[in-house]
Amino acid sequence: MLIKAGVKQIERCFTSLELLHCWLNPLLHCQPMGEWSTTVGSKSYFMIQLPWLPHQLAPTLHNTVVERAPGLIVWQFLGFFHGTDRWQCHPYGDSLTLLVNQFQFVIPHPLIAFGFHQFAAPMTKADMQAQLNRLQGIAEGLNELHSTI
Repeated sequence: MLIKAGVKQIERCFTSLELLHCWLNPLLHCQPMGEWSTTVGSKSYFMIQLPWLPHQLAPTLHNTVVERAPGLIVWQFLGFFHGTDRWQCHPYGDSLTLLVNQFQFVIPHPLIAFGFHQFAAPMTKADMQAQLNRLQGIAEGLNELHSTI
């Protein structure tokens, strides 16, 4: 996705927990384990808060930052699925950045995998696109704010 913002503005959308919650799905909550950080080894968990499911039964993914560099963050997940979520920024021309998101995972439990592929996969794909659109709007807003200061 091309974004009219610099790498630093886009990166703030990941490094600020407040901004992260602005573009994540409203049902998805990220909770740090300890102090919030995106340095390698930092841990947090994502919980899907479904209105009809008690809080203690909510699907939860524990994650660790496994790779970090300017414009790059990779979270590794363990939980009802295992995988990585890689976000990488590539400067593109004078005022654009290409944001590449690679979300790769396996679902080890066959029943959960079946349910996901039958029911949740199309919704997940649409939700991920909506998240990218919200992230784009926030990053471009930060860029406009930064250029006026």
